[in-house]
Amino acid sequence: MRIFRITFYNQGKVYQLHAEEVFQGELHGFVEVHGLLFDEHTSVVIDPSEERLKDEFANTRRILIPMHAVIRIDEVEKRGQNMIFDVGDQSNVTPFPGFGPGPKK
Repeated sequence: MRIFRITFYNQGKVYQLHAEEVFQGELHGFVEVHGLLFDEHTSVVIDPSEERLKDEFANTRRILIPMHAVIRIDEVEKRGQNMIFDVGDQSNVTPFPGFGPGPKK
């Protein structure tokens, strides 16, 4: 089985997820992600950030990520930890300019 690590920018945070399939989606300008991989807990220790991601993407068949939000996609040997990084002013990640609301008058 191939495993991909997808890192992307979403609402001021950087998400890192692992999935079985990643490809250009049918919807132009989007990357399609199928088969999200989450850790099956067999021990008492549970990672709260992984549980938060698991809850956020529960019952999700596929994710469509805008291409301009993708930071990188890697094919990896084994599944790592899914994470959310809070990006503040100290980050070296700059989102691609979007079509948000204009300046306030």
